[in-house]
Amino acid sequence: MTGSDPSDEHSPAERDAADRFVVGLHRTESELEFVVRVPSEIDSGWRNPTKFQQLVERITWEQLDQESTLRTVAAETAPGKTVTLGTVTLQPDGTLVSQSLSSPTNSPSRE
Repeated sequence: MTGSDPSDEHSPAERDAADRFVVGLHRTESELEFVVRVPSEIDSGWRNPTKFQQLVERITWEQLDQESTLRTVAAETAPGKTVTLGTVTLQPDGTLVSQSLSSPTNSPSRE
């Protein structure tokens, strides 16, 4: 399940002022960890790393079915591996510019 991509609603300047985060789930021996990869050159407007990571997580679960995604990753991913779910592009004020998230049942990408 995915929502509409709001990228058409934003100007090129707004998209340029945003940062793209890669989202994934890392499987350990006993749990799944939500992973947000942060670009090396991130906008200085992101002052609270915990807050934007929580925002990325909230947006991810608004777009994907959390229960089935977690169940699939737990069942089909070896410990120590990470499944990439896609990307979320945000402006520092929290505005969603675009997202390209998909369930691992649709397009598994295991690292």
